[in-house]
Amino acid sequence: MAVLTMAKAINDGLRAAMERDPKVLVMGEDVGKLGGVFRVTDGLQKDFGEQRVLDTPLAESGIIGTAVGLAIRGFRPVCEIQFDGFVFPGYDQIVSQLAKLHFRSQGRVPMPVVVRIPFGGGIGAVEHHSESPEALFAHVAGLKVVSCSNPVDAYWMIQQAIASDDPVIFFEPKRRYWEKAEVDLSATPPPLHSAQVARPGSSLTLAGYGPVLKTCLEAAEAAVADGHDIEVIDLRTLSPLDLDPVFSSVRRTGRLVVVAEAPSETSVAAEVCARVQQECFHSLEAPVLRVTGFDTPYPPSKCEEDYLPDLDRVLDAVDRSMGW
Repeated sequence: MAVLTMAKAINDGLRAAMERDPKVLVMGEDVGKLGGVFRVTDGLQKDFGEQRVLDTPLAESGIIGTAVGLAIRGFRPVCEIQFDGFVFPGYDQIVSQLAKLHFRSQGRVPMPVVVRIPFGGGIGAVEHHSESPEALFAHVAGLKVVSCSNPVDAYWMIQQAIASDDPVIFFEPKRRYWEKAEVDLSATPPPLHSAQVARPGSSLTLAGYGPVLKTCLEAAEAAVADGHDIEVIDLRTLSPLDLDPVFSSVRRTGRLVVVAEAPSETSVAAEVCARVQQECFHSLEAPVLRVTGFDTPYPPSKCEEDYLPDLDRVLDAVDRSMGW
């Protein structure tokens, strides 16, 4: 066992993948000498050299476009986007090229590119540094989209994403970078595109991913005092969604609350709600509820505590569902 922060777990996962395969490259703004703005790539350039850990110009479209060319030539690039709100200059390359080339070539040209994006709020950052754009990518056919929520998943999921021949958008909850957990470096991880039960329960199902998973677990613990035995499911994969564990849970509990930082309108949370209503209609004892960010641009940092789903908002939804 090693006790790692999430940032260090991703660093160690990148290191393991680079040691395993010399075709794995890391590239992005300040990922080399600085080690990334969150120090996630710290030490990699020193150990693997400037040919494998590349400091790029401040041009996200150039980063993604270069990665597409490298993938065509047989490399496995890992691109870092410094902050969630900076990805949009590269969005055209991601949607128009990266997402489509593997399919367009009938599988002859794999696109083993990972785009790492620190996402979400809660760190008191300025504008464009606290976005949750995951639904924009999950909607695009040809992209795989995942989000880790803890150091254990961070260590294994980044390696699994790098091993994929399809492009993977890898969302990292930046406000959880410094939280620690024991990581078994010899364990057998679950498949990349699978949801997992984070806490078993029987009276209500809470489903979330990324930064809000910890909030869901805290809500489940707090609800014990009210006699509620809550099951928490970490979605982990946002495209393709693995909802079988959610369906199974809801068929037992009869209730579901979905939690996410992103705005509610046409979101990943909305898709989960729709699919559960479709598949588990006769098992539901209450309407499926959502606790999300609001349908507004992300607010100034002094107001973000009122925007983000917190313990009180999640518990309020639990009470409403249980009282239906």
